[in-house]
Parts: sequence; structure tokens; C-alpha cells
Amino acid sequence: MATIALFSTDGLSLPESLQEAVEHGEVFTRAWVVELILDLLGYTADRELCDLRLVEPACGGGAFLTVIAARISASCHAHQRPITDAIDAVRAFDLLGRNVEQSRALVTAALQGEGWAAEDARKVATTWVKQGDYLLQSDAEHCADYVVGNPPYIRLEDVPDDRMAAYRQACSTMGGRADIYIGFYEVALRSLNRGGQLGFICADRWMRNQYGRRLRQLVTKHFSMDLALVMHDVDSFDEQVSAYPAITLISNKPQGAAVAADTNRSFGAEEARIFADWYLEGEQSTVGTASHQAARMPHWFPEEDSWPAASPARLAVLEDLTERFRLLEDAETGTKVGIGIATGADKIFLTKEKGLVEEDRLLPMAMVRDTTNGTIDWDGMYLVNPWTANGDLVDLDAYPRLASYFEKHSEALRKRYVAVKQPQRWYKTIDKVDHQLTRRQKLLFPDMKSRIHPVLDQGGLYPHHNLYYIVSDVWDMRVLGGLLLSKVAEAFVEAYAVKMRGGTLRFQAQYLRKIRVPDPATISEGDQAALAEAFDKRDREAATEAALRVYGLAELPD
Repeated sequence: MATIALFSTDGLSLPESLQEAVEHGEVFTRAWVVELILDLLGYTADRELCDLRLVEPACGGGAFLTVIAARISASCHAHQRPITDAIDAVRAFDLLGRNVEQSRALVTAALQGEGWAAEDARKVATTWVKQGDYLLQSDAEHCADYVVGNPPYIRLEDVPDDRMAAYRQACSTMGGRADIYIGFYEVALRSLNRGGQLGFICADRWMRNQYGRRLRQLVTKHFSMDLALVMHDVDSFDEQVSAYPAITLISNKPQGAAVAADTNRSFGAEEARIFADWYLEGEQSTVGTASHQAARMPHWFPEEDSWPAASPARLAVLEDLTERFRLLEDAETGTKVGIGIATGADKIFLTKEKGLVEEDRLLPMAMVRDTTNGTIDWDGMYLVNPWTANGDLVDLDAYPRLASYFEKHSEALRKRYVAVKQPQRWYKTIDKVDHQLTRRQKLLFPDMKSRIHPVLDQGGLYPHHNLYYIVSDVWDMRVLGGLLLSKVAEAFVEAYAVKMRGGTLRFQAQYLRKIRVPDPATISEGDQAALAEAFDKRDREAATEAALRVYGLAELPD
């Protein structure tokens, strides 16, 4: 087996800023959490562990290595092999010399305590633990059967510029203001042998935020997301930290079945053993105890822009719906999701004064406040419209009142970025007006709302940029409105959207596009009528009842 060759810092002193950042990023894992990760991976003493390669990218004070050493020792005893046969079974790295020395001492002591000769124990420990920078590998061909650990939590901006540049060059997933642990995931995944497994306890923000997108893309395209065990409230570390940790297991194989699990603060060593037994048995589809919930799914979520967050049971339902139904935005049905017009100067472009400019230059606007009651209650707002039906800017010479109005506000209009960029088009709005949209039936969604809130515009209004809209060539918009009024549709948005203070949801286009819907032709006449009636009456419960039938669900788990 080849050793992973890394850029070494042996004999070199780390830059003080990096040493401080590394020390700040150290979070040491409790032994029972290490035991859980190794159990979940099947890294157990009954196997010939001497013949497998395990890598720990950032060993810190030796929390993982102590448990690993005990398991390898037990494996050697069980298979009647000397401990020196395991000299290539582990490679662990750390940037800090004091961590390397501490880890070597702990491994030596653990092996001697298992009855191995002091010289052999020291030899193994010294070979296992190296001082070096895991992210700066010099040989991409070196590989591992297991990569385990608790990667450091360090923001890239806390790393010296030259080393940060080297990290970015070595790790293509480390885009934007990424945390350094993103690179640890990437390097670890790329080092796995076929069928090899990664087991990390690490912050789970990468599953949803922008800087984790490239990593999600890597996992989605080339690996199998096997387990996400959320442990936000669990006392997983020796110190209290706000790290939002989760245990993630990822395999170097095509995507297979996946498990989503969540825990509460009562989850400890005994509960971890119970969970590991359930996970490894692979039989029951769900489990629920006082300390944890979990659900098996046939696949992980295929999207890479974001992965949902919800209870395991709800995630399983959403994954099932993702598997069985099409996306809301769909070329076959001509269903599109969009956002209303941004003007760049609402105080100038929006008015209630009907005689302000030429009549055909006033476009009735739908505002968020018009949708409050669930039906359109237009309060008379207009867009001072500079666009022709063909999508060109109007000739101001043909509209003297419009020209006069814009000239009156020309100083403010010309200061806008959009006008500075195109000075000859200084009176344009940021977005063009699509005049066909005005005439179409459309469902309107306020940007921020505690509940999903589709409102039907029969045609005649143009949406403001705080409103998102849905149009379709095929759907009966009242039927679709009933479907989108349901808790099933809301569950998709809730799982993907960023929640604001007080639990308010953002119903933006990227979240509405996550909703899965049936082929409208497959909905029975009875269910169509029920959905339409529920929409007209704003009856959320009736809409949900009908939607559950349409989706083939008995219930929607909390």
C-alpha cells in the first residue's frame, strides 16, 4: 500500500497567523463519537485492519487515533499478527508539532497498554503520525480505504495569502469565502479507493450554503452520500462550541440508498450504539426514539445547488416525491417561475397619479399589499412604463409628457448604475417589461410570508419585484393554486429556503422551482375540483387533503 505523500512542514515554523488560526480551529471529539463513526463505517476489530489504509487528515490531540489504535491492536490479537504488520495501516497528519508529539505519545501508550513491546509501539506511532499539510498533496495517485476525522474549522480569510492561494489551487471546491474544511472533504474524497468511505464529524453548513456548492456538485456527480446524522444539540466535543456538527458518511461508489437522521441533546454513547445497530442492520425504513429519528431513502437528493433540511421522515417523503414527480417549472407544460420588475428607482417609476404621463405609458402594477387577503385587491399603483410592446425603449419625442416627467427626474435617473453603464438609455428600468405577461393568468407569491400564499391574477396586472409569479400553458391555474396552497408544496420551500427571523419563509424563484408536481393530465376530475374549490376558499387544510391524494401520500410527517 502506498503512503499518501503530503507537503511537509517538518523543520519549518508555521506563520504565526496560521498557527493561531489552526489553534482557534481545533475542536476535539469525544471518544464515543469516534467509536460511533468507526462503527458506522464498519471499521471494527473482527476485520483484518492491518490490510486496510485509514487516513486522518488533522489528528489534533489524538482523539481519533487512540480509538483507532485500540481497534487495530484488537484486530492484530484476533488474527495473530504482530502490531508491526499495521505500520502502514494508518497515516495521520497535523500542522502543529505539539499535536504530532501528543498523538504519537497517546498511540504509543495505547499500544503498550495492549501488551505490545515499547519499541514496536513507538515505531508504529512514529510512522503513523506525521507533521504536514494534508491539503497540499504532491501525489494524487495515493489512496485510502477510509478517511476519518474532525476537520479544522478555519475561515480562508484567516489563512496567509500565499497558503490560501495554494489551497485554492489544490482544491477546486474552495470557492468564495469557504471554510477550510471544504478542502478537507475534497482531498479526502479524491483519495478514496473504489468503495472507500469517508466519515467526518463537521459543520453541516456546506450542504446548503453558497460556498458548499462545488463540494455538493462533486459529491452528487461522483460519490454516494450515505448518511447525514445531524448532531447540532449533542455534546460531541470536549469543549462547548457552536459548530452545527453532523456526521457524514460518503462512499466512492455510485449513489445508493441514503439515511437522514437527527438527534437531540439526550443522544449519547448508549443511544449511539442503538443507532449504529439500526443503521448497519439495514432493514427498518424508519426509527424514532426519545433521542433520535432516522429514515432510509432509496437515493440522496440529486440537486447540487442546495440540499434540503427537514426531519428525517419529511426528507424521506420529499426524496420520494423528487423521484416520482416532475419539477414545477417544466418545458412540457410551459410552466415558468419568474420575478416581477425591478425599476431601480421606484419613487420615480411607480405612481398612483393617472394623469401624470400619457395614458398608454401607465401599466397597472400588482404590489405585495394587493395580495394580502388571498385575492387581488388592486390599490391603483402604476408603472411609468418606458418600454414598447416590442421590448424597445420608447422614443421620448413621441411622448412629450413622459419626456417632461423623466427630464424632471433625470439627475436621479442618470446616477443609477444601470444608466451609468448605458448613458444613452438613461430612462430604462433595470428589467424590461414583458407585455404578454400582463395579459396572462398568473399565480403571484409575496417574497416573504410565514405560509405559502399563492394569489391568482386573472390578467391585467404586472408584478412588482417583491412578487414572484407562475404562468403555465397547460395547468388550470385554480387547480395549480390549490396544489401550491397545500402543506405539501410548502414543505419543499420550507426544506430549501432560508428562514428569516420569526419563522418567515422566502418564496423566491429558486425555492418555488424545487416544488415537484404531478402531470396535470393525471389528476382526476374530482381532485381537480377539490383543489380548485380549496384555492377559491383559501382552505389550506382541504387543499392539503386533496394534494395528499394526488401525490399518493397517506400523510405529511412533521
